[in-house]
Amino acid sequence: MISQRNRQPRPAAAADIEELVRLRTFLLSTGDGPYVARDPEEDAAWQHSYRGWLAQVLRRDDNRVHVAVLGPPGGLAACAIAVIDDRAPTARCLNGRVGWVQTVVVDPALRHQGLGARVMTYALDWLRGNGASSVALQTTADGARLYRRLGFHSSDEDLLTLDLRGA
Repeated sequence: MISQRNRQPRPAAAADIEELVRLRTFLLSTGDGPYVARDPEEDAAWQHSYRGWLAQVLRRDDNRVHVAVLGPPGGLAACAIAVIDDRAPTARCLNGRVGWVQTVVVDPALRHQGLGARVMTYALDWLRGNGASSVALQTTADGARLYRRLGFHSSDEDLLTLDLRGA
């Protein structure tokens, strides 16, 4: 159980980096899927790169990437990353500012308490406040129900990926 005081999402700080890595392991260190590490070397490599990326992102204030967390340093319960891309304008996104949400994770021991909805709402408010006209995300079957409750719907587009590093 997380205390009432720590139930409000906040911007991540450098002191949260190790907890952010811990939460992301629930997405990238186990299971299957295109982003999951295939062996211990890949697992160590993404964690190392993620720490460096987080350190860089949390140092700057460019209104393009926002790391939202819920919980105290050293004991995060949930996180979400909001990213703004500048894209060519479309009929539904005239300013071309498209939001992306990624790495939405709730600690498995703390799930089903509304923490995912809180951190997502916080991330969506940040995107809205920074001019994003639309938001996209990829989801697992477990996350889809939450996102649909928040107003997301299928785009009816296929998501295709290509690894540019080679075979």
